[in-house]
Amino acid sequence: MTTMVIIGGGQAGSQAIDTLRREGFAGRLVLIGEEPWLPYQRPPLSKKYLAGEFALERLPFRHRAFYDEHRVELRLGRRAERLEAAERRVTLDDGEIIAYDRLLLCLGAEPRRLACPGAQLSGVHALRSIADVERIRPDLRPGARLVVVGGGYIGLETAATARQMGCEVTVLETADRLMNRVVAPETSAYFAAEHGRHGISIVCGARVERFEGSARVDGVVCAGGERHPADAVIVGVGALPVTRLAQDAGLACDNGITVDEYCATSDPAIFAAGDCANHPSPHYGVRVRLESVDNAFEQAKAAALNMLDRRTVHDRVPWFWSDQFDNKLLICGLSQGHDRRVLRGEPAGRAFSVCYLRNGELIALEAVNHGKDYMAARKLILGRLRPDLGRLADPGIELRDL
Repeated sequence: MTTMVIIGGGQAGSQAIDTLRREGFAGRLVLIGEEPWLPYQRPPLSKKYLAGEFALERLPFRHRAFYDEHRVELRLGRRAERLEAAERRVTLDDGEIIAYDRLLLCLGAEPRRLACPGAQLSGVHALRSIADVERIRPDLRPGARLVVVGGGYIGLETAATARQMGCEVTVLETADRLMNRVVAPETSAYFAAEHGRHGISIVCGARVERFEGSARVDGVVCAGGERHPADAVIVGVGALPVTRLAQDAGLACDNGITVDEYCATSDPAIFAAGDCANHPSPHYGVRVRLESVDNAFEQAKAAALNMLDRRTVHDRVPWFWSDQFDNKLLICGLSQGHDRRVLRGEPAGRAFSVCYLRNGELIALEAVNHGKDYMAARKLILGRLRPDLGRLADPGIELRDL
């Protein structure tokens, strides 16, 4: 009997199981997950789940009955300690050895840690898992002083949630503007104003030097000596791909596990998908590692098909989103390498879009409270639209009509 093994209990692992069974795979299917929970959604963790508005029972993508019905052997709360590619077997932390014919690595990413003094103090948190939220939530009582280190998606989403829970919130960002790696200056300024309007203090150009406190954190000190009192700290300064298992097995890795357009690693029996995979983007002609629900979902589908020897290229225009207060930020495409930026609408109207072009071609768009532009852009970017710039800049012309 053919055995497929999936390591990783997130979006990618869950989707791969669904695809394999839907496509008729009837052999042995094993899912290994380091966390004790069934594969679950992560986006609510920094928002409604953190706020206590989203029940734990609603987080899993699928309930236990699905895995039972589809004859999936679950190894939850178990860690894959060793991968022996030549022997095609995986050893778990309890000593169990599982042989495979095809293996899919959905190892995800882990929070980047700060190496400064005091980083191990109680009350200094990262936010990536259910367990993280359970540790953080008791600290977010009304009136608590929360310092969020990092002005990216996770930091700002968490800051907004904590503010709505009654915390006094300060966001410290090293760069000169929020979300500087992923959005335009107009969008950064808009979200800085929105957070300020809700009473959050935004400090850009702030480099954290140390966390202070005896047993528990009580302050954050930045270069230059500025001190921010803190009853709790959440560090959201990016994530690193989890690659140790792959590297130790001799698989090629470079900012993630290196895969080809068919999601195959340097070992033809091993595939990778999701946040841990560094893959080629045929549409953009570059290699990328994407941390997004959409990429995990689509890449896992492609990987599962390729595990069944149904040659399928993973070539999607990626998209991302972030909810902060009553604002929705939607991003379609990759803006890296753009040579022109066009603004549609005005931030003062609380609904606008920023278009990115390269050599006249629309390559990406970010929409703030403007779902129509975002939906149109997904098709236009895929079709390699070269729009008239005057019409593109006119918010009175529907983007889809271009």
